[in-house]
Amino acid sequence: MKYLIPLLLLGLPVQAASVIPNFTRGTVTSETTSRTEVIELINQVEYTTGTSYTVTGTNINIPSNPAPGASYTIVDQGAPFQFSETFMGPGISSETSIERTTITDSTTNTISVFTQ
Repeated sequence: MKYLIPLLLLGLPVQAASVIPNFTRGTVTSETTSRTEVIELINQVEYTTGTSYTVTGTNINIPSNPAPGASYTIVDQGAPFQFSETFMGPGISSETSIERTTITDSTTNTISVFTQ
């Protein structure tokens, strides 16, 4: 008998009733959160293709055509002096590496109000 009742219900016609909301107003709120992370790696290498030679100083006798290995002498013996000699040949002149991370957090709050 318990198997017969569901079978009897299958043959009955079904009628739908319309649904009418019984509210007059309402609100919906939402929150969206996002995070963006950007990692940058910057490598910069600078090269020189020629040579550079620089000589500076005080109380130093610098010849008219200075070159590496030239003879430099002190003008006034016993007096203070300063001498600087720089030579740069071809190759890598500088190298720079930068690693930086940028993080952006964003939150959006939304509220919707509706009435009937």
